[in-house]
Amino acid sequence: MPTPQLPTLLPRPTLLSLDNLHYAASGQVLVRGLTATLGKVPCAVILGPNGSGKTLTLRMSHGLLRPTLGEVRWGGVPVTAPPRGQALVFQHPVLLRRNALGNVRFALAAAGVPRRDRKARAEAALESAHLHHKSRQMAWSLSAGEQQRLALARAMALAPRLLLLDEPTAALDPAATLALEEHLRRIVASGTALILTTHDLAQARRLADEVLFLHQGVLLEQTPAATFFNHPQTGEARAFLQGDLLT
Repeated sequence: MPTPQLPTLLPRPTLLSLDNLHYAASGQVLVRGLTATLGKVPCAVILGPNGSGKTLTLRMSHGLLRPTLGEVRWGGVPVTAPPRGQALVFQHPVLLRRNALGNVRFALAAAGVPRRDRKARAEAALESAHLHHKSRQMAWSLSAGEQQRLALARAMALAPRLLLLDEPTAALDPAATLALEEHLRRIVASGTALILTTHDLAQARRLADEVLFLHQGVLLEQTPAATFFNHPQTGEARAFLQGDLLT
């Protein structure tokens, strides 16, 4: 029986543009003046200390949060809700009380994929995540690493051009972290671009083609990864890489 295949990716005409983004809550400005273009490299990593605005930036990029000021555009179109062609995977994946296959099939149904195509596409996504042998297992009974790979499989079943990930390995042990990173490399090789946040500098060195460094809600650097790690341009970035506490 032939191995199920994931669908062809959507056409590529899409860059993510963040134009002068501000986000305020409870009278406090948490992101200010953030301007960047993303999706130009296979993997962009957003770094910064706690409270620097990394997760807020991802949520605004995906249309889950409306910026207080400024605009997000995806392929030139303003983003006001999660757009077709993007997917977001949270640090703690939200999984349904179904088996692994059922979780992926539900996502496909919600996206309007015809019923006749759902099973094959779900199986292909699980196969790609090395979870096909777990397809009948309840999602809650999977290990933390398997649950995160299931969340990735569910996202990739929709063939996104851009995948956003918020601290995808924060709760994983070293072996599960490396397994997930290998899966992310396969995703990049398939043609999907990644934007991810992480506190793990070693992981950022392994995966990043480009680094965005945030501090106190301000984008201080957007530069090739090698430049950032070897020749950071700001004192804040140098202190961050040395493990100093930023204020």
